[in-house]
Amino acid sequence: MPLRLPQSISGHHAINPLEYELASERAGALGRQGRRAEAALAKLAAWSSDNHHQIDRTTLLDDASQAVWALFIQREICGLRNNREVIDRYQIPGEVLVRLGATRR
Repeated sequence: MPLRLPQSISGHHAINPLEYELASERAGALGRQGRRAEAALAKLAAWSSDNHHQIDRTTLLDDASQAVWALFIQREICGLRNNREVIDRYQIPGEVLVRLGATRR
């Protein structure tokens, strides 16, 4: 769904409509990827040895690290280089961070 510039600035040429649209798309993608990472981390945190027969913890670790890696990449696309605040906010465990960028076998 295309977004329109607010009327208060649409008459001014300070913002290129294409740049505005691209920024909107980048922000939307960042939000979606943040929700994916949050969901994957929640599944990992909810895992217990009682339900280990339903899903392997290694699979959850792989899923979480892949989602966090994609979030970090999307943040870089948006110009956000410092991931420390994201690590703190989402409480990303070290065991996920050490797997970032690794491929599954």
